[in-house]
Amino acid sequence: MAIFLDKNSKVIVQGITGREGLFHTQRMLAYGTNIVGGVTPGKGGTHVDGGSASAAASNLPVFNTVKDAVDATGATHTIIFVPPPFAADALYEAHDAGIGLAVAITEGIPAHDMLKVVATTKSMRIIGPNCPGLVSPGKALVGIMPSGVFASGRIGMISRSGTLTYEIVDMLTRAGLGQSTCVGIGGDPIIGTTFVDCLEAFANDPETDAIVVCGEIGGSDEEDAAAFIKAHLPNKPCVAFIGGRSAPKGKRLGHAGAIISGNFGTPESKLAAFAAAGVPVADRPSEIPDLLMSRLAMHA
Repeated sequence: MAIFLDKNSKVIVQGITGREGLFHTQRMLAYGTNIVGGVTPGKGGTHVDGGSASAAASNLPVFNTVKDAVDATGATHTIIFVPPPFAADALYEAHDAGIGLAVAITEGIPAHDMLKVVATTKSMRIIGPNCPGLVSPGKALVGIMPSGVFASGRIGMISRSGTLTYEIVDMLTRAGLGQSTCVGIGGDPIIGTTFVDCLEAFANDPETDAIVVCGEIGGSDEEDAAAFIKAHLPNKPCVAFIGGRSAPKGKRLGHAGAIISGNFGTPESKLAAFAAAGVPVADRPSEIPDLLMSRLAMHA
């Protein structure tokens, strides 16, 4: 199994005719993702070359609206390559058309826009914004992740950082630890899907045996994740990594979400929360495979 995405997911691309949209459409198709069309207002009725060996995928239809695309293709998922001023409207449009899951790649969507989006689109799961997407290895990839590092297996991966996702997954794969689903939740202050949302889904996935949580300083998502693990995941080993632990105090690190407020969001508060939950935290990413194998052996 996998969470949020599998080989049967029907995906459209909002912004498919743009440079980034088309480039990543071709990459996702090459991975085997079931992309059924795209949306660019004013270009409905045209087609784009998906670069796939499949005749249908190499001649993808473009629609003027998400509703048109859903009506014609039965799309269930969308990925959004739309500039920041228009990305919130793209999410509203996807929600109103009945899309079940939207991956918002766009960086720089105003936080007040996302507050409204998250509050009014609760029937649609949003991954991101400012995220690399998600992949269920061997089934489908919806995002901008480098496909070559992933391998099918039974380890769930959740991360706020795109680059650390790829680095850690590559190490897991090299250690023979394949993945069930890897989710890049995004680094903005307001995101649609949190660590806890993903942990809950992995907790209910019988084919995920263990979970890696890759967090950062700033915000309280990691503390929330630790509390959920302690309360609800006694039988699935979890390990963690916290990026930015050596950042100078008073400095912002990386993502807009990496902002420390009072006693929350500090490296110390996150380490203490995971310690209280019995979750080992790696000092460096290279330690994660060994920590994970040790925890799996303890639960065998």
